[in-house]
Amino acid sequence: MTASDDDSHGHGDSAATERSHLTLADGDIHVCQDGPRDAPALLLIHGTASSARSWGPMVPLLTGCHRVIRIDLLGHGRSAKPTDRDYSVPEQARRVGAALDRLGVEHAVVAGHSSGGVVATALAEERPDLVTALALVNTGPGLAALVPAESPTVDPSRWPPTDEQLREFASTGFSRAGYRIPAQLLDDVREMTYHTFAATMLATRSYLEQRALPDRLAVLGKPLLVIFGADDRRWRSSSAADYRVVPGARVELLAGLGHSPLLEDPPRTAAPLLAFTAPHAVRVR
Repeated sequence: MTASDDDSHGHGDSAATERSHLTLADGDIHVCQDGPRDAPALLLIHGTASSARSWGPMVPLLTGCHRVIRIDLLGHGRSAKPTDRDYSVPEQARRVGAALDRLGVEHAVVAGHSSGGVVATALAEERPDLVTALALVNTGPGLAALVPAESPTVDPSRWPPTDEQLREFASTGFSRAGYRIPAQLLDDVREMTYHTFAATMLATRSYLEQRALPDRLAVLGKPLLVIFGADDRRWRSSSAADYRVVPGARVELLAGLGHSPLLEDPPRTAAPLLAFTAPHAVRVR
């Protein structure tokens, strides 16, 4: 199923965004596409308790030279939210790969925000033929980089959280002075089930416990860009240096921004991303 995106949710999506639902074995996956279909593919993966909409403000800055693809991971956004499926990171990556196969994408630069960068890493492990390069945006390299939580634990018996709890939960995702959290971000959390929320959080932790991302990436041989808001309140920004063990890795710290630079300052986030993707993008023949 395909349709034009006529939503107005303040995240910068274009009215020309093409939406589709791909029916995979584990449930329908919601996909957004922008830009020329014959341009090099750039896949954008959102983080936990978010959706493809979180990348919306970046899209107009990227479509001049890319076919921009955004996918709602299973359990998130407008994708299915089954209670009897595996939400492990490798399984989420497998679904992303299957979705790209269905879209006819043979090669893509893959960018992931927060835990979306974890899924991007797993996709490169599972499908090295598909992933030409990786960009991680405020993706913690390992659990030691976590900043102790400022928000209270979510009570499953009181799901979904209240607006006040949601704003408290989301507040650590931003550090730019004067930034107002979009209501749609709160909706992304509210629209999840507690099961998919908890399962996704546990899956990311499990994957990082098994092996830190820099160690995984160092053996893959993929070009790597790491972008970090220097004032991240969820992951220590100094931990971005851990990725330098990956041969040729580029690390960019963005002063004055927090965990979500793609929302706090899209142009500053897009600039290093575009500079990075240019030599690694593969045009459709």
